[in-house]
Amino acid sequence: MVTRGENRVKAFGVSNRNGSEPHDGTAKIESDRKRKKASLSTSAKEIRKKKGKMSSSNGQGGEVRASHVLIKHEGSRRKASWKDPEGQVIKNTTRDTAVSQLKAFREDIIAGKATFEDIAARFSDCSSAKRGGDLGPFGRGQMQKPFEEATFALKVGEISDIVDTDSGVHIIKRTK
Repeated sequence: MVTRGENRVKAFGVSNRNGSEPHDGTAKIESDRKRKKASLSTSAKEIRKKKGKMSSSNGQGGEVRASHVLIKHEGSRRKASWKDPEGQVIKNTTRDTAVSQLKAFREDIIAGKATFEDIAARFSDCSSAKRGGDLGPFGRGQMQKPFEEATFALKVGEISDIVDTDSGVHIIKRTK
């Protein structure tokens, strides 16, 4: 004999009378879950696709990808870096010295004497130096304003002039 409680359990598709097998409703619930999950996955893919289309060649929307060389100086917000943990060199570097270094690096890169990635790996005060300066993709509002504006203004492959931020001075190469 089936009790009223067992009927309620069956109605919700949890178990049959002996509790060993799922009720037919379970298969329907699983099917619904898979359908909804697939629908959500498709929606997420569509959003990423549309977001990518919003990004124009000059990067006015969507995401960009960039690499940079950062030289910190005495006026930088944090006077330590991955390669100068105590900040001894940074504390003794003027902004003008940092700018001169970056200008020389930029000229060497443009003249083909060095690659951007090599300069970043050897001289950048940012931990991204370990990746040749690559910051990965980012959108608006994720970087300091002067850095963001300079990056979004560049065309892919272009290298910026000197960019000042609270972190120090940079040259930026837009890669995507």
